[in-house]
Amino acid sequence: MTALPAPLEAFLTEVGRFFVMLARTLAWTPRRPWDARELVRQMVRVGVDSLPVVLLTALFTGMVFALQTFSTLRRFGAEGFVGSLVALSMVRELSPVISSLLIAGRCGSAMGAEIGTMRVTEQIDALEALATDPVHFLVVPRVWATVLTLPLLIVVGDVIGIAGGYLISVVYFGANPVTYVENTFRYMDLDDLTSGLIKAAVFGLIVAVVGCQKGYHTRGGAEGVGRATTRAVVLASIAILIADFFLTKILF
Repeated sequence: MTALPAPLEAFLTEVGRFFVMLARTLAWTPRRPWDARELVRQMVRVGVDSLPVVLLTALFTGMVFALQTFSTLRRFGAEGFVGSLVALSMVRELSPVISSLLIAGRCGSAMGAEIGTMRVTEQIDALEALATDPVHFLVVPRVWATVLTLPLLIVVGDVIGIAGGYLISVVYFGANPVTYVENTFRYMDLDDLTSGLIKAAVFGLIVAVVGCQKGYHTRGGAEGVGRATTRAVVLASIAILIADFFLTKILF
């Protein structure tokens, strides 16, 4: 039997590990005991601690997008539609994708490092010796905390991004504030908002599962933890961009 090329074998291994970890997480989720305190702690780490960087990024994303679109649309006398473009772009695409990439770099890497350190220091082996499933104890709270928290971050990021577009259009360029606000919501419907939130939840699932599985399968001591952390960020970022294409195709 012909052996698979090494890159293809490594890719298939990563995909298989991802779906195995996802399946184990879903299987252990309804089983007791439920550690609500750990879930809340992880939600604080993913949500509250990430709020400043998400807000700052969303603000400047909305400002840059308004700066680019206002200068372009003014050539056609259509600068009144800047609010619509900023709002739809932030809600549908920019806020979910950019914020998720930030969470992958900040929280996905942290999950990989924490669980990877526990693996190389044999703490996970100790849990198994005590008849405690590591996925139930470590992975389930992190996954669901990220899935629940990321959509909330996206909602706040949407608002701040639209406010950033308002600052550039109205305060900097002197556009009509009433026109900006009216056009912001004129062409937006509930499907636009829900699609962004669905994307955020899926991206949160990807970030947490990838980070946890990379940490869970860490080998090679401290150097292995560093490699696992880096790979968790890279794989999660690539998976987010790929998933974004297919989700956009399905939702719109």
